[in-house]
Amino acid sequence: MASQNKTVISVRNLVKDYGEFHAVKDISFEVYEGEIFGLLGPNGAGKTTTLEIMETLREKTSGEVLIAGLSVERDQNAIKKLIGVQLQAAGYYPSLTLLQLLDLFAGLYNVSVNHHEILALVALEDKAKSKFKELSGGQKQRFSIATTLINKPNIIFLDEPTTGLDPQARRNLWDLIRKVRDSGTTVVITTHYMDEAEVLCDRVAVVESGKIIALDSPDALIDNLVANGFERPKAVKKANLEDVFLSLTGHEWRDE
Repeated sequence: MASQNKTVISVRNLVKDYGEFHAVKDISFEVYEGEIFGLLGPNGAGKTTTLEIMETLREKTSGEVLIAGLSVERDQNAIKKLIGVQLQAAGYYPSLTLLQLLDLFAGLYNVSVNHHEILALVALEDKAKSKFKELSGGQKQRFSIATTLINKPNIIFLDEPTTGLDPQARRNLWDLIRKVRDSGTTVVITTHYMDEAEVLCDRVAVVESGKIIALDSPDALIDNLVANGFERPKAVKKANLEDVFLSLTGHEWRDE
């Protein structure tokens, strides 16, 4: 769980402009060691830009971003050794096998890799010699998370990791993300699924039009809304249709 005493990411007065368009407007927040921190917001809100600046993939206009005390402006190479970044499916050579891709990433990081250990973590041992293009959508997402762990990072960044997955794959990916956090890795995640953020995240920042408009734990944000008089038009049941679906079809990983 999160350590309230140790900040691993510090964002102060971050601004990112594209000409006359202000994508990120003077935002500040901290991420604590060992937490799952969510960046939430509609498309175009600025959350992915903020994520890419933290990942050293995009330059900021102004402000300060520190990753484990290192500046994204001055210490990019050192930061890259400490973080893992989830690639989208298009970022992989489709005709390479998973073993070959793991070796490729290990070479880029200049580390040795335990193929079995990495693939077992995401239930892909039996796909070790399969080409990436032969994987299902859920398997590709699991492998993308596996590659973030090759260099044993302090922090991993996951950009909408469960988009397009079926309920079984989504719930099992939640378990995987928790397992990664429980191993001591801090997780920063973006998602459009509010149920996902509510279940996974220790704290969330809600971004709208380049600004943070709320930052707290999901429970605290929900309690605050209710305290202000919000009521759902329909009574909340103890389960939802997704729970019914999973109860009927099972929770195991599927090979679509």
